[in-house]
Amino acid sequence: MPTVTLLTKVYNDFQLKPIKKLLESKIKGLRTETKICGVTSRGWVQVVVSGEDQIAALHYLAEEIGLCPTRLEHVERFSVIKGLVNRLNRTKGELHVDIGVYSPNIVDATIPIHHLQAQLVDGRKTALRALVDLFGFRENSPLYVKVCTIDKEKGYIEAMLSEKQLKQYRDWARSLLDRLIILGASHEEIMYALKMARCNRDVVGIEPLGVFEHSVICKLGTDALGLIPKIGKKLRNATFSIFNPRNILAFLEENITF
Repeated sequence: MPTVTLLTKVYNDFQLKPIKKLLESKIKGLRTETKICGVTSRGWVQVVVSGEDQIAALHYLAEEIGLCPTRLEHVERFSVIKGLVNRLNRTKGELHVDIGVYSPNIVDATIPIHHLQAQLVDGRKTALRALVDLFGFRENSPLYVKVCTIDKEKGYIEAMLSEKQLKQYRDWARSLLDRLIILGASHEEIMYALKMARCNRDVVGIEPLGVFEHSVICKLGTDALGLIPKIGKKLRNATFSIFNPRNILAFLEENITF
């Protein structure tokens, strides 16, 4: 019975129940059983898979949800991995991304400031604080990163944003629509909060970035920042950030180069 770690974090124990329902729906029709057996120190969900179709189930989970590499030797150079921002090191100008390497030691992927500057603002010497404000980086923000170098002796991974991540930012910026990024809440919780705050008409849709990470797409003319005080009371345990295309375009002088 293999144990795997899903590329999905929970922010509290109550979120394990919807994860269980998600797993049941993903492997429906297969002669197999999945059981949540634990959560890592950083919140990654661990699952035991058993049954006749366990190989098919593991493949399906890897494709549909994603699996953590768990160990440094499982990470390959130039591979693209989804992770969650773990820390913003403003002193060194680094973005630390948790990609699910935790055994025997935790190893984050580090994105140095020069990569962020080259990829996001055309190489301009921009402080990390400004990039955080422009692109809405927060703890647990989902990012697709590309591994540049691996130092197994030092336990170090250097990465950059992947083309998939950059394309997402390009598409978001070109839409000219504000986005409210909500971290730590389910789709159902966000829908309920919008309904109770009567903000449905201000929203185009909700784009999933993960099981508990979402992008709320605002209608043209709606300020995402203005939604926070309206729905924040219903999502007290969530974290919010803003992606504002107008601010990015103004910063780049209306020339998207990332």
